[in-house]
Amino acid sequence: QVQLVESGGGSVQAGGSQRLSCAASGYTYSIRCMGWFRQAPGKEREGVALIYTGGGFTYYADSVKGRFTISRDNAKNTLYLQMNNLKPEDSAMYYCAADQRGVCTLPKISESQYWGQGTQVTVSS
Repeated sequence: QVQLVESGGGSVQAGGSQRLSCAASGYTYSIRCMGWFRQAPGKEREGVALIYTGGGFTYYADSVKGRFTISRDNAKNTLYLQMNNLKPEDSAMYYCAADQRGVCTLPKISESQYWGQGTQVTVSS
């Protein structure tokens, strides 16, 4: 089992920055892929960024490319999402997810049973 706890959400003005964290516990050695998703009211869940825990692969949605950076501190078992130049349309509940399989893709990680409880990000104009 893997447990995920997000933190770092809150309110920020457009153009500002925020860093989300996702602390993993449990069988963290088995995690191969981690990612951030977001969901705004009335909208479908969107995959924002992925990272392969073995290194060498990251993925970003076009909507955040160049503004968001995903990273992981393996020693701390913590996933990060650095968000810069935030826009009102980035407002959403942000969730982290972890997958134990070797294929790091949005469809695969979306099937994972390991999700955090979410942290709210609100960007005001």
